[in-house]
Amino acid sequence: MKRIFLYQLVAFCFLILAGCSRSGDVTKEQAQKIGISWKLITNFIEPAHSFDAKFTLRNGSDFTLDGTNWALFFNMSPRPIQRNKTPQPAIIEHLNGDWYKMVPGKDFKLAPGDSIIVNYTGTEGVIKETDAPMGLYFVFYDKEGKEKEIVQVADFKVEPFVAKEQILRGKDDLVPLPTAEQRYKDNLKFSKLGAEQLLKIIPSPVKMSAGTETFTLDSKANVFYQKGLEKEAKYLIEKLKTVTGTDFPIREGLPTTTTAEAPSIVLNTGTVSVNGIAKEAYKLGVNASGVNITGSDAAGVFYGIQSLLQLVPTESYQKPAPSILLGHIQVEDAPRFHFRSMHLDVGRNFQTKESIKRVLDLLASYKVNHFLFYTTEDEGWRVEIDGLPELTEVGAHRAHMSGIGAPALHPSYGSGPVANDEGKYGSGYYTRADFIEILKYANDRHIKVIPEVNFPGHALAAIKSMEARYERLMKEGKEKEANEYRLIDPEDKSVYLSAQAYKNNTVSVARESTYHFFEKVVDEFAKMYKEAGLTMDTFHTGGDEVAEGAWTKSPMAIKLKAENPEIKEFRDLQTYFFRKLLPRLEKRNLKVHGWEEVALTKTNAGIYNANPEFVGHPVVPYVWNNVYDVDLGNRLANAGYQVVLCNVTNFYFDMSYNNDPREPGLYWGGFVDTRDNWAFAPFNMFRTTEQTALGKPMKEEFVGKQQLKPEARKNIIGIEAQLWCETVKGRDMMEYSILPKLMGFAESAWAAERKWENVADDAARKKMIDEGWNVFANSIAQRHMPRMSFVNGGYNYRLPMPGAVVEGGMLKANVELPGLAIRYTTDGSEPTAKSPVYEAPVKASGTIKLKSFDMAGRASRTSVVAAQ
Repeated sequence: MKRIFLYQLVAFCFLILAGCSRSGDVTKEQAQKIGISWKLITNFIEPAHSFDAKFTLRNGSDFTLDGTNWALFFNMSPRPIQRNKTPQPAIIEHLNGDWYKMVPGKDFKLAPGDSIIVNYTGTEGVIKETDAPMGLYFVFYDKEGKEKEIVQVADFKVEPFVAKEQILRGKDDLVPLPTAEQRYKDNLKFSKLGAEQLLKIIPSPVKMSAGTETFTLDSKANVFYQKGLEKEAKYLIEKLKTVTGTDFPIREGLPTTTTAEAPSIVLNTGTVSVNGIAKEAYKLGVNASGVNITGSDAAGVFYGIQSLLQLVPTESYQKPAPSILLGHIQVEDAPRFHFRSMHLDVGRNFQTKESIKRVLDLLASYKVNHFLFYTTEDEGWRVEIDGLPELTEVGAHRAHMSGIGAPALHPSYGSGPVANDEGKYGSGYYTRADFIEILKYANDRHIKVIPEVNFPGHALAAIKSMEARYERLMKEGKEKEANEYRLIDPEDKSVYLSAQAYKNNTVSVARESTYHFFEKVVDEFAKMYKEAGLTMDTFHTGGDEVAEGAWTKSPMAIKLKAENPEIKEFRDLQTYFFRKLLPRLEKRNLKVHGWEEVALTKTNAGIYNANPEFVGHPVVPYVWNNVYDVDLGNRLANAGYQVVLCNVTNFYFDMSYNNDPREPGLYWGGFVDTRDNWAFAPFNMFRTTEQTALGKPMKEEFVGKQQLKPEARKNIIGIEAQLWCETVKGRDMMEYSILPKLMGFAESAWAAERKWENVADDAARKKMIDEGWNVFANSIAQRHMPRMSFVNGGYNYRLPMPGAVVEGGMLKANVELPGLAIRYTTDGSEPTAKSPVYEAPVKASGTIKLKSFDMAGRASRTSVVAAQ
């Protein structure tokens, strides 16, 4: 029998209410006839960086909405709401995070058949369909004001963003409008290359020489492996079976004169050093005798296998055949950085265990060896913890709450009023067995999983879960046990708003129980690693974005501050928290990773400075901020910290590819495409940070800022890509956000330093970057992305829309990833795989539609250009 989840008990029985057939004069069926549309009117209003929007409600029911019997709840990309300048029939209230509420005025009336408009304004421009309200639902009330019916809105429409003032964030937004003509202009510097010019392997090996002869690989070839490489050998034959349909014989030991008569694949370890790097290095050779992979260690062998699999023709993935034709080749390779990582947030929107495994396979394919698993957030706690069942009973589920004080989680990111609603991604968690399985799966692919518990901010799911635990145990008369893991000062009246607009997401740093909770969770994670046959040696403590104003009206914090004169300001309590937590983690032999704030102090003027206190400890800050504090990564490395660079302008996969309203994603840090991931100079970051989020050149921002000192280069231990998932719903959206950006990131993480990274002259460097990018773009378009259409049943990668102009009655078209086929129509229909292929300027008239296609038959969204 399944347990009754605690969150259901504290949610005021909304599930029962939602199932009721009638409440007063309204039925669920009638309520679903109330249609709603939302329109962004403009971002070009005063004060600057504000938006004007409107809801239109159409009452198709036979029930009259008045000023007391309803409210409309929804989620929207969080933005402060401004006071209405003119009276409106209803007002929009911010509740918490991205949760909002429309409240009718006392004289509100919407009779059957009527419609009404509600205008409102807010701060920060809105330019994406993924910014719009989502997860709308009505709550209907009885005459006493009690909730009686919860009904999800069935008829909701977001009106398209088409005008300049809807697509740009304000008058100072310098990013060009996303038109077919602009895309064509941007793509003019790139051209299609021949197959012989393409990169055979991504990320690019240090050394590679190809011969003219070929070797036919089939199941007659034995796979020999040195003792200790059985996992790698089994991985290889499993992958070869997917492209040949046959099993390759496998043998422990190296070939002898007796066994070496037939062609073979040999996996072994030995002394390998490339570019002065031995760890994870490998040599790969293909000749008439077969394939030989020698790694400096098992990981090196594994990466040699990944390179071999990329040498397999795409046609073999598309149509498996018993034999594979491989060109003769010699490869010597080793990674630039040992720490190559991707972060994935499953707190905002949940991803299944199976989807996580697909991501791990992707990371392995491109030689990424760390995975920062962001399993806790304000909006969700995603891993089962022994002894603290509320963390997943409460913290892994979102549903309607009657107020933000309830010990449960409210809807976020369109998850709606009902927990576990199919297709909403708000609820879910990994059991201990799931997490252990993920650990093993990653380890088999030479990927280290780093778990993260983000404290002291970003902690609402943990707070709510432990409050539910507290209430349960207090009812049982167990006061001491109830307080054991409590995370808040119940008398805290502090007023603050976090970066994601939360009012109550910061734990009390004055409670010993807060640290006890963190230790308990860390120990339970360590047990799961042990059960997986691993040792957890690294833990990420988060530590970012604690809101100004936190703790200022907490009696416990005030007392703590008074007892510790070295705590000058309340914001210093964040450093106090880390100072107190760090030795507890060091005692557990853990490397302590965290976001940049763990190594910073903040002045009253809001300036961040490197904090020397933790230099020499196993503390590794991850630096994302290179737009508001452009030299922060350099300053921390110069101060002696080992640093992981996570630059938002280059490595945030959740940043939208461009400013097309239909292109999903965020953009507070600018727009980030595959080229940005590829074009990164870790030791000369200023040279690859070109624009602010609003498109303003950043060169002036670097004047007087710290360059990375030569002796501090060793402190840049690696780079990481981030996928925060506010706008990511489900596997397809996740993979769309990752691919092909991951390919560009892998090149920056693994490949040897590119020559252009050290070229100071802007014009010369940009020319070299453009030439290098043209090769890389052609390679992913013609060779590497199509393969992803067949691996693991196919990944949902993104293809760019074509650019196009009509000049003198002639259609001209191009695409940012040359080598993709462009197909077009002139009759208003959608291009298909049977539509004409654009190869050269062609006479055209009317409305022309174009799509890009790859060799796997995948297509982009439609680009439209009108002939004059």
